[in-house]
Amino acid sequence: MKNAIEQRACDLAAYIIQHEATVRAAAREFGISKSTVHKDIRERLRLVDGDLYAQAMAVLRHNKEVRHLRGGEATRQKYRSAR
Repeated sequence: MKNAIEQRACDLAAYIIQHEATVRAAAREFGISKSTVHKDIRERLRLVDGDLYAQAMAVLRHNKEVRHLRGGEATRQKYRSAR
């Protein structure tokens, strides 16, 4: 069981890095909750593969820095389509 969880954490990190995905997108792709993605990346992956952890965290930090821009664009699109 533990091996499967560690493998999922590595797979999640690879997906996040490859697609520059958000936590929400990764959770949707893997069919798990956002909380599980956070736990897998922040806690489990750090113990399994430090390099992969650092790369995934860099993507997640970038996503966090630009989230206000994504939210503004989503709102703009919503009101444009309503017209």
